[in-house]
Amino acid sequence: MTADAKPHVFDATADRFQDDVLQRSLQVPVLVDFWAEWCGPCKTLGPILEKLADQYGGAFLLAKVDVDKEQQLAAAFQVRSIPTVFLVKDGQLVDGFPGAMPEGALREFLASHGIEPRAAAEEPAAAELPASDPHETVVRLRADVAANPDDDALKLDLALALLAVGATVEAEHLLDALPANLATDDRTERARAHLRLLAASKDAPAPEVLEAAIAADPSDLRARHLLAVQRLLGGREADGFEQLIDMLSRDRQYEDGLARRTLIDAFRVVADEDLVSRYRRRMSSLLF
Repeated sequence: MTADAKPHVFDATADRFQDDVLQRSLQVPVLVDFWAEWCGPCKTLGPILEKLADQYGGAFLLAKVDVDKEQQLAAAFQVRSIPTVFLVKDGQLVDGFPGAMPEGALREFLASHGIEPRAAAEEPAAAELPASDPHETVVRLRADVAANPDDDALKLDLALALLAVGATVEAEHLLDALPANLATDDRTERARAHLRLLAASKDAPAPEVLEAAIAADPSDLRARHLLAVQRLLGGREADGFEQLIDMLSRDRQYEDGLARRTLIDAFRVVADEDLVSRYRRRMSSLLF
């Protein structure tokens, strides 16, 4: 559980907290993980946080606080149970959560604060789905999977290719069967976000019907959500983002944070990094 030899993970102490956490958070967000050796859930959460700190390539730092050794810090943060995690940005505590979280939820928590893997941001968008004719790719990958039935990475490739041709049921079945190491892969997370958007748009009224409903009642958030998803899937991403931002500004708690959750899915799916960054900032300004 120590942070030795991990470039983006360090042990935080009370006497160095100002410099190591608060000052550094002016340049890069810092997650502060309160843990202890005897804490079972800490042994589940800690390795996942350290893995993400490494995978995100410095997009955030992980400060580990052993509550038995740093009781002063634990008291200052009013930590009543462990694990407890806080996010510090720009010298301020901005969010946090108690208890262990699965990796997917942790990634969503980070994404909601505009924290994305640096390595992933540098990859060309074309790498996300097969670049050749998608139907030919499906045929080729089916043959590859048949020849190598134990190769789960090939099954993920096939799921992405199936998604590209609209075979969503089979794609989702393959994604559900992936082992844990691939179930939390960035490409899998992106594919699931795409599937959620597709599911939300299923059986939705035509765009002109939704536009008329919104014109008649600007507070019709259900219509705004359906129109936003249609815009996102139809290549009008900025229009889709605008509808979701409008939803968020009107009622951030609508249907258990539906606008925020859809924005996070859209951030995973939309390839235009500048557009995504702009709307991440707008979402953060409304939430925090």
